[in-house]
Amino acid sequence: MTATTLPRYGHLFALTDGIGLFEHALFTDPRPEHGYCVDDVARGLVVLCRADASGSGDRPDPTGRRAQLAWAYLRFVRESQREDGRVVNRRDTHGAWHGPPGVEDCWGRALWGLGTAAGRGRDPELTARAMEGFELSGGLRSPWPRAMAFAGLGAAEVLRVDPGRGTARSLLADAARAVVADGAGFPSWPWPQPRLTYANAVIPDVLLAAGSSLGDPQLVECGLAMLGWLLDVETAPGHLSVTPSGGWSPGEPRPGFDQQPIEVSTLADACARAFELTGDSRWSRAVELAAAWFLGANDTGTVLADEVSGGCCDGLQARGRNENQGAESTLALVSTLQHAHRLVVRP
Repeated sequence: MTATTLPRYGHLFALTDGIGLFEHALFTDPRPEHGYCVDDVARGLVVLCRADASGSGDRPDPTGRRAQLAWAYLRFVRESQREDGRVVNRRDTHGAWHGPPGVEDCWGRALWGLGTAAGRGRDPELTARAMEGFELSGGLRSPWPRAMAFAGLGAAEVLRVDPGRGTARSLLADAARAVVADGAGFPSWPWPQPRLTYANAVIPDVLLAAGSSLGDPQLVECGLAMLGWLLDVETAPGHLSVTPSGGWSPGEPRPGFDQQPIEVSTLADACARAFELTGDSRWSRAVELAAAWFLGANDTGTVLADEVSGGCCDGLQARGRNENQGAESTLALVSTLQHAHRLVVRP
């Protein structure tokens, strides 16, 4: 396996049953007792629709297995939506939903998945169902900037195919305002929050998406500056050294552990968009570094990608790795390899 290898979907298939995508695994075996969550299923819908989008360069799907999973994931996300558009995150293997509906990250990721299916899906019925779901939840707003950022990414996908859709344009504009306004109290710190936490690159990513989709070059400039700073912070000589699960702020030691695959994949997402907007090879090289991180070019020289299963270990630790291959980490690997192959292996 190399940094430009096409992603493999076998472990994703293995983690999926008739209801959804199991959140956790013991090594490579699914752990049904922990059930499913919208956070993961929506991310799964994103990578499957990216894989099957026109011009993706991904593996063919001769058996239709990816298409079947995309429908299963879409049904799961749609069933998580309440009549008012709020989303319930967790479900058990009996099909029962647990917890109150809300507009937290799961709402934002649901909109990301729905928007991506609407914008990139190749099945007209699937895209129509996804658009219905997007419209149902896209009129709400969250007080949490990251949730708004995830939702904004979904809105940008909708605008790829329907640039005039008001729900998407309004949501994306509000998402950009939410992440910028969040930093109003930190003038001496070039990040809109007092601490780097998780999936950090989603913040500049939504600014890039908003700037390009809404015709606002200042937002693009802001997103590029913010992403460049984050990339500098998360790069060591020759490899990525990303923010650990406990977060990071100036004065704390680096490298930090555990490092999570989701941090790397969101950085790859944002850098892929930056490259598409600018053509600057800095961003395509960053995507290569992200893919290489999974293959051992990291702070401990540990390979996290499993060439046999197609899955990914759940975290990089100071003395090795978390051997379990859950949904979040596997989707992070798949997503990053999608970008690396598309941007680096070019005709």
